[in-house]
Amino acid sequence: EAHTVALVGASPRPTRPSHSVMRYLLEQGYRVIPVRPLVQEILGMRCVASLAEIDEPIDLVDVFRRSEACPLVAKEAVAVGAKALWLQLGIVSREAREIAARAGMDYVEDECTAIVHRAMRGSV
Repeated sequence: EAHTVALVGASPRPTRPSHSVMRYLLEQGYRVIPVRPLVQEILGMRCVASLAEIDEPIDLVDVFRRSEACPLVAKEAVAVGAKALWLQLGIVSREAREIAARAGMDYVEDECTAIVHRAMRGSV
């Protein structure tokens, strides 16, 4: 159901997982907004420094940050009214999960959006 994805921790480096996941999501037709301070653009999309800078509804906040940064990202996601919070493969945060649950947000952790999307489409 998600159409607009804010990708927190997006990287301009093609070797980083966040870069390849962002590319995949763009290729699948999602609107992806990279959240990366001090970077102007990634894959042709203008970067923002924080979720608060996004001036449109956010369906999914896709997080490529260390676990200890996730509670703050969760609070920011709640503040902007995002519908869901997704922590990428290897990222787990009990506190972020609790913040999302209190706000009624959908929540996923320790999963890759690209892998799950491919599996849902039957193309793994």
